[in-house]
Amino acid sequence: MSESHLSIHFIFLSTWDNLENFPCRKQRVSALFWLGTTPFAGGQEVRSRLQRFEAGRDPQGSRGIRTHPSGVAAAMGQGTLLSRLGLACCLLLLLGGSESLGSQGKQRGPWEEDQSAVTEAAPWARARYEAVKKHLGAVGALSKQYWQYLACKVSQESCEEEGKRKAGPSPGWSLPLVGQDYLEILSAWYCSFGKCCETGDCRIVNNITGLEMDLNGQLHGQHLAKEVVLQAVRRFLQSPQPEKALVLSFHGWSGTGKNFVARMVASHLYRDGLRSECVRVFIALFHFPHHKYVDSYKVQLEKQISETVQLCKQSLFIFDEAEKLHFGLLDAIKPFMAHDGNKGQVDYRRSIFLFLSNIGGNTINEVALDFWRAGRAREEISLDLLEQRLRLELLQPAENGYARSHLLEENLIDFFVPFLPLEYHHVKLCARDAFLARGLPYTEAALDEVARTMVFVPKEEKLFSAQGCKSVSQRINYFLP
Repeated sequence: MSESHLSIHFIFLSTWDNLENFPCRKQRVSALFWLGTTPFAGGQEVRSRLQRFEAGRDPQGSRGIRTHPSGVAAAMGQGTLLSRLGLACCLLLLLGGSESLGSQGKQRGPWEEDQSAVTEAAPWARARYEAVKKHLGAVGALSKQYWQYLACKVSQESCEEEGKRKAGPSPGWSLPLVGQDYLEILSAWYCSFGKCCETGDCRIVNNITGLEMDLNGQLHGQHLAKEVVLQAVRRFLQSPQPEKALVLSFHGWSGTGKNFVARMVASHLYRDGLRSECVRVFIALFHFPHHKYVDSYKVQLEKQISETVQLCKQSLFIFDEAEKLHFGLLDAIKPFMAHDGNKGQVDYRRSIFLFLSNIGGNTINEVALDFWRAGRAREEISLDLLEQRLRLELLQPAENGYARSHLLEENLIDFFVPFLPLEYHHVKLCARDAFLARGLPYTEAALDEVARTMVFVPKEEKLFSAQGCKSVSQRINYFLP
């Protein structure tokens, strides 16, 4: 909201409060007319002008516009065009139509004493006076309501205080649709710069449409991951009361898009993305490097998850290098993912857990290679086929937390999401996206040069990129002029 809009609202409130100082109704109408033709100013200046007007002199030193019409013309001439246009736009925005803002009952105000002056005037003058009184009465009340509404959107405490004050009957008018949308936009803009409510929920956007567009446009060669992630997240968010937290386990080689999709989910569910207070990222070897301190890690991890869920109605937890997590840590967070996800007064069933792991990458690549050798398209690979093989590999008695924890045997993981190995043309698409992200021009020859710098396996077929698209954005620097 611009400074002129704020001045308009303040002027109306200040004028309304000060009009009671004028005993004559004609004097009040003249004061409002004179005030509307002068440049907008702060509240102290408004009060000063009205007090000087009451004494019979205007700020420009004339004898007063009550008895000298030329004083009105002089004031209008010195008033800026912007201020008058702002006043007119504000009236149109706030009023929209006098009927929609009119009170259902009788509104009391400083205009209700002696009406003899207007009664003696012509009928058209009385009708004009009644219209002005009705409009200004609505503007005065509505301006206060606008500030109350905005304060409520920004601060929950203001909502509670306002609720206590509203013990009596509510007024017969309401916020115009256009103005209400305007305040919705303003409150959203304010929240984008800071936390606007204690729960943090004002930063939750849940932009499923944007997530779908980015998955389709920026995630290459992963038809299974696109479908599973989108459908799982969408159905989870649409459920009014989920039975448990959503748990997804991403599997595949490095560089195939696991971290990329996790960041994408965070950016489309939360306005601040990974920087949101509702999102927590844990990297196994960075946050929990020593197994001898696992008991201390468990306490810290449980505390962080509990505090985040208490702060945010909907939380996201990302565990990178999940296969390197100690099984004790996985068992420690198991209650947060269970079907009875209510620990005390905190409900964990609105949480999302993403586990990112390289386990199963070789199994996934073998299936993709078999399909290629058989002349079948990779899009024919089904989720059921890969999910069964992934479960078998995760249950192997190896040094990974999955096998020794209770996540699998208690079926707490909702979906195993396979990320297929990337082929040559997928790497070219990644290179194209890297050029576009930096606003750089590119050619097909440049994309081929970037793709040829990558290592492809197996040794005979040279079909899959060993690094996926992980280093593509850095490699384009070698081909810039």
